[in-house]
Amino acid sequence: MGHFSIKDLESLSGIKAHTIRMWEQRYGVLRPVRTATNIRTYCDADLRRLLNVATLCERGQRISQVASLSEQELCQAVAACCDEPHLYNPQITALLTATLDLDEARFNGGLTQAIGELGFEETMLRIVYPFLQRVGVLWQTGSLNPAQEHMASHLLRQKLLAAADALPPVAAADAPRWLLFLPEGELHELALLFMNYLLRARGCRVLYLGPNLPLADLASTCRCYQPEYAATVLTTVPERERVPALVQELAASCPGVRFVLYGPLVHQPELVLPPGFSRLQRITDFIQWTEQQREASLAGRQS
Repeated sequence: MGHFSIKDLESLSGIKAHTIRMWEQRYGVLRPVRTATNIRTYCDADLRRLLNVATLCERGQRISQVASLSEQELCQAVAACCDEPHLYNPQITALLTATLDLDEARFNGGLTQAIGELGFEETMLRIVYPFLQRVGVLWQTGSLNPAQEHMASHLLRQKLLAAADALPPVAAADAPRWLLFLPEGELHELALLFMNYLLRARGCRVLYLGPNLPLADLASTCRCYQPEYAATVLTTVPERERVPALVQELAASCPGVRFVLYGPLVHQPELVLPPGFSRLQRITDFIQWTEQQREASLAGRQS
């Protein structure tokens, strides 16, 4: 069972801590226990109830009415209301509760509906990425077990692969050539799969090598494929102090290739990047960076 502070609930629900306290005191929405030092702590059931209450309130229902609903009535009301594409937090919350409940059909149905209404790229940016951020908080607090995380990751991976496969093949012979991979030991693939989709959707040629690629194979692939660009994501591998050495090894393995580094491990203030390397903080930065490269390339051809 998870134990959350009120700040954890704020991060996971998007509801400000002072609002949570007011709902708790005025309407009895939550019933936290207190530690020996009189600090509120909340359990999994409190989190689920708050997520459901937040969903209904964001749809315009009064907190006084929502607070009076039983758990069954609350769940039924939430299930019936998440159908408006321009309100993203309810869809995020729906994915989160489906994950906690290990409800594959509800997760898949909510994601499919969002894609149909918003389009694939907007769904990823507006719903899936915020959802994954909240999943990260749950994981850090010990309130998400491996089965729950694996279910969500598996379904998202399926969607990403299917979306990329549905794109038309790149016909232009002079299209930018990209190589995408994760280094040996790195298995967190979702961000790289989305990069694969984004690049293919923008007319780039992509060789996708996936997770756990040994450096020796990377070097031989670069010699054969001769990419202009390469991208990798460092989430858990290597150890933090090994990142500078890995970056230098990448530069030596693929001379002349422009590298994009993404993921939490690359944002070290002391990390000095070789020439031709860029590190990006958000996936929207990656989109902007690739658009700038394409514009520069077009301008060079016209001049």
